Amino acid sequence: MSSVLISPLNWGLGHATRDIPVIHELLHRGHDVTIAASGNSLSALRLEFPSCRFINFPDYPAPYSSGSHFLAKFALYFPILLNALSTERRTIARIIAQDHYDLIVSDNRLGVYSDSVPSLFITHQIHFHFPLVLWPVELFGLFLNQLLQNKFDRVIIPDNPPGPSALAGKLSRPLRISSLRKFYYSGILATARKLNLAEDLDYLIIISGPEPQRTVFEQKVLTQLDSLKGTKVVLLGSPAQKDTKKATPNTNIFGYVDTNEKITILNRARFIVCRSGYTTMMELAEIQKRHGLFIPTPGQTEQEYLSAYYQTKGWFMSQSQKDLDLSVDVPAANPFKGFPSMPKTEQNVRHLYEDVLAAYVE
Repeated sequence: MSSVLISPLNWGLGHATRDIPVIHELLHRGHDVTIAASGNSLSALRLEFPSCRFINFPDYPAPYSSGSHFLAKFALYFPILLNALSTERRTIARIIAQDHYDLIVSDNRLGVYSDSVPSLFITHQIHFHFPLVLWPVELFGLFLNQLLQNKFDRVIIPDNPPGPSALAGKLSRPLRISSLRKFYYSGILATARKLNLAEDLDYLIIISGPEPQRTVFEQKVLTQLDSLKGTKVVLLGSPAQKDTKKATPNTNIFGYVDTNEKITILNRARFIVCRSGYTTMMELAEIQKRHGLFIPTPGQTEQEYLSAYYQTKGWFMSQSQKDLDLSVDVPAANPFKGFPSMPKTEQNVRHLYEDVLAAYVE
């Protein structure tokens, strides 16, 4: 039995969520898993894996603001992030010195690697996206990304290989073909699975992402709920508050639900309103949902790119948070066709273990 340390970034729940199938596979294969995380990611994974060992391992705060000036704030925040990376390196060194690990798996935490322990990096974003006017910044980001990822033995990309069914579009496309030797395209990794359930829920609204924009999105949606006729469920995405309340006889609002309950609700929903966070996109692709509306986090260039990319492909409609009007946008989103079919998580995570992880833990 090998010992594996897994550490997801806590910028929203997405990184922790997509690691769940990987953790399940490692546990199924008989390995010991320690999870090093913080905030909502730590809370969610504790609920999912109560028998695992946990380490409270804070990461760098997300550079998001209450407005849409993400790039300006990110530039000002860059020195703080570099300092946080240095702190992360010292912390992981102490963790490794205290316990033995055969493998480190970092989900988007660039400082969580070791020169003495094989280290893998999970990311769908090897190619940053910025507005055209900032193309020099995008090139610099590509160079910096590659420099930092070279510290890891392999890079696992939870997407289909580059091509027409690539869920992350250009974000998962390498700059050079030679880089493909280091990358492993695992296909989508989602906690959701398709169930044989009737779609008896008219609307599911998923509130997610880093603060303060998560709360801004929540407040905007809750004031417009009455414009949607039919049964509704709202998931607030806050593990710290598990309370439930009924807004109307046809509306249930949950602070947080466990993975199995969320999967059930996803399968029951006819129409889904959510952020265009990549992990949520994988879940919708996994269960083959066809109708939805995406609202990217303001100023988060990755989500803005993804939602625009999906709209261009005719898969799903996108709307900005400030212009969101559910009474108008939901009907306008209905004609879109949804994601194309693709290999599912059960097959993908098995191949990931056999093709990559087994080389380090068996």
